[in-house]
Amino acid sequence: MDAYIEELTGVIQNTIIVDSSEQKTYEYEEGIKHLVALLTKKKEKCSHIFFIGNGGSAAIASHMTADFMKNGGMITYSLYDNAVMTCMGNDYGYEQVFAKPLDFLLRHGDLLIAISSSGKSQNILNAINVAHEKGATVVTFTGFEKNNPAMTSGDMNVYVPCSKYGIVESVHNLMLQEIVDIIMERDGVRI
Repeated sequence: MDAYIEELTGVIQNTIIVDSSEQKTYEYEEGIKHLVALLTKKKEKCSHIFFIGNGGSAAIASHMTADFMKNGGMITYSLYDNAVMTCMGNDYGYEQVFAKPLDFLLRHGDLLIAISSSGKSQNILNAINVAHEKGATVVTFTGFEKNNPAMTSGDMNVYVPCSKYGIVESVHNLMLQEIVDIIMERDGVRI
């Protein structure tokens, strides 16, 4: 167990956040500050925030949709309703399961948080493309290969330098939880 915790800690310490607009790379702590600032701006502007992912990343996306709404006081939406997902998958194909609903719902200035361990899932990449077309901001959370397609396509990109799903997903979840907890501690919780 100590080896696992050491590996997880080492991966966290080597996680980077890339701000594509400013062409800057931040280490973990500084990157968290920039992500909190971005989400704070979106909260202040009442922007809509969408979280997407597949598998374990879908569970993180769904969890964060609830936490950022309740604890962060933000306007969040889940794209995981069974009827909507199966309709989109059936009518447009699984590669469009997020892109099509986002095409209907996203507004200029909204935020898409795309979580993908590999950064190669076509349905995630298609959603990112729609978000850019709509004028939304995109934050990606990826791992595995550093130059994966999602990692190079967001406005801000979180990269976890590991090829183990469990560790990558744990760091993604930890970072998002830290961000919403910072916002909650600063602003309080709406009950």
